[in-house]
Parts: sequence; C-alpha cells; structure tokens
Amino acid sequence: MRPELNPYSPGSGLNPPHLVGRQAEIDAFDLVVARTRAGHHNRGMILHGLRGVGKTVLLNQFREQAERAEWFIIELEGRPTETGQEAVRQRLARLMMLAGRRFLRGKHATGKVKQALGTIKSFSLSLGVASVELGLDANPGRADSGQIEIDFEELVEDLAPALREASSAFALFIDEMQDLDSELVVALLAAQHRAGQKNWPFYIFGAGLPSLPSVLSEARSYAERLFNYRNIGALERPAAADALTVPATRQGARYEDEAINVIVDAARGYPYFLQTYGQSAWGIAEGRVITADDAREAIIEGNAELDMGFFPARWDRATPAERNYLRAMARDGEDGSRTSELAERLKVKPASLSPARQNLISKGIIFMPERGRVAFTVPNMAAFIQRQFAD
Repeated sequence: MRPELNPYSPGSGLNPPHLVGRQAEIDAFDLVVARTRAGHHNRGMILHGLRGVGKTVLLNQFREQAERAEWFIIELEGRPTETGQEAVRQRLARLMMLAGRRFLRGKHATGKVKQALGTIKSFSLSLGVASVELGLDANPGRADSGQIEIDFEELVEDLAPALREASSAFALFIDEMQDLDSELVVALLAAQHRAGQKNWPFYIFGAGLPSLPSVLSEARSYAERLFNYRNIGALERPAAADALTVPATRQGARYEDEAINVIVDAARGYPYFLQTYGQSAWGIAEGRVITADDAREAIIEGNAELDMGFFPARWDRATPAERNYLRAMARDGEDGSRTSELAERLKVKPASLSPARQNLISKGIIFMPERGRVAFTVPNMAAFIQRQFAD
C-alpha cells in the first residue's frame, strides 16, 4: 500500500493514530480539572509501567487537556546524570519565567498574578536563571533562600491565590520522574503535600518506570497518599485489536481476522509493538487487505527493526558484567527472575551480583517488582537477548 498513507507511528511519546484503552485515566484527569474549576482540591496522578506502554502519550494527553483549561503548565523530563539533573532545575526555573510571562499577557493579569510573578522571578534568580524578563521586580524574602524545598513551597503558596481567582491551577507534568534528583523530588512532594492541606490548586502528574512509586515513598513516607497511582500496562485484547485495525480502516484498508490475531499475539498488547508491526504490515501488503501471511512477515521485519534500535539502545548501555546478568535473566523469559537463582546460574555468590543489579536498576533496564526478584523494564527484552546473545 502507499507508504505516505501509512497510519502507524512507532516512536517515543508519539501520539498513536487511535488512542484506546486509557479512557479511565483520561476521565480521572477530567475530574481533577472539573473539581479545580469548582474550587475543590484533588490529587495529582502518577503513571507507572514498563517502557512502550504509552505513559508519555497519556501524559501528553493530560497536558493538552490542561492547556484547554488554561492552566499554568510546566513540562519536565528527569535525567539520571548529575549534569542532567542540574539541567532539569535550570529548565524548571526558565519555564516558570516563560509561563509567567504568558500568564501576565493573558486575560488573568490581575494584581494577584503580578504579585505572584514577582515570586517566580525570585525563584528563578535563586536558581541562577535571569534571561527571561517579566517586567516586574522580584519579591524580596520570597522563594529566594537558595533551598529548593523552602523556595518551591513559597512559590506555590504565592501562585495559589492568583490561580484560584482565575479557576486555574499550576500543574507539573514530569516524564521519567524516577530520574529526578532526590532533593528536587523531596521539594516537589513537600509542596504537593502542603497544597493538599491548604487547598492550593497545585498538582503533579508524573510518569515513570515501575520503580517510581517506591522512589517517591522512599523520598517521603506520605507520598503513597498524595497521588492517584495508575499502573499502565499492556492493552486488553479488544483494545489492542482496535489500536491496530481502526487506523487502517480509516485509510480504506482492513485486516483478515487471522492477521489481527497474529499481530496482537506477537505484540502482547504493548502499544509500541502494535505500531511497529502495523507499520511493517502496511508496507508489506500488496492490496487493501492485510493477510495472515503479511502479518507473519511483518513480525519478522518489525523484530529486525526493533533489534536494530529499540532494544540495543538499552543493551549497549550495559557493561560486560551487566550483560552477563541480563543474559542470565533472559533464560527466564518475560516473567522475571529470582536473584538467588541468577547467582546459582552464574555460579557466584549472590552478594557479588549486587553492583551489576544496582547499576542496571539505575540505568532503567531492570527493576525489582518485589524483594529478591528482578524483571526487565522493556517488554520482550528477554526474547531480544535470546535471539541475539543467548549461548
């Protein structure tokens, strides 16, 4: 079929042609907007799950809904390195200034807004960012201590009256939230906690790996009560089929029933793989009907593409010792491995594997769903290793 009409779009955070299976989360966000408009506080939301399940897409959907509600919006993405973590703080300060300038030029430019923007300027100056001019003086003694936990809470406190007056809210949308530095995480959680107590219209909407809830709980014990936690997993079979077939139908094409089953089974309900295999199937099909044979060939072609980019992006970050650990895990498939059994398999003492395991967790390649057990953060990673690197 014509390649320029191919409706599928595999990629990091790219909106799929047909978003399915996430209506409960979208409705939950709509409720937050509605309650805020009515002057009632609600909880933010944390999306956690494996890579390739559409967390970033869903977070982007929330942001679009917040933009329509004319919220004060900041977008961040966590970074694991020390330089990356400093860059996140600089971005936070700069985006606060830019968002403040947009608010100042909008219909909500009241006296309370102008006063709050002085605190934004103080906060940004305390983080060394002064390149965006607001045309207002900083508020001395507010958000300028140099201690981010104190300063960020004062920032939210001063913004709250202006936003409440406008029936608006301050929302932080944070992707890869598990990679924020611990000091910033504590500051954000403290502000969210205080916002709940004081009915400030401030919300954090975060997305990250399955380890994110435990990262937040370790930072502050009350974190488990601050958010609406949503485990974003593989799509149910009917939704997975719709994600595959609806885009094709809109372009005048269709799948044979067996072709649908072949691709849905291979993708295991994961949106990224549905898009990858769907894209390949479209390119392979010679007519307007995608056959089972087309689907099987698409799996082969799609896996070859994944093996060149999606999976190696994780594998290549591992050291030789860490790769041995991953190869040992791959023998257990996608369900995870017992750490004690991995030690037996590798013929070493369990304690000697701790550095490799911790490094792989820090790199976001594996996580610990429970004590004594590890699993891949990337769906089908075990199958990739078995295809490429198994003994």
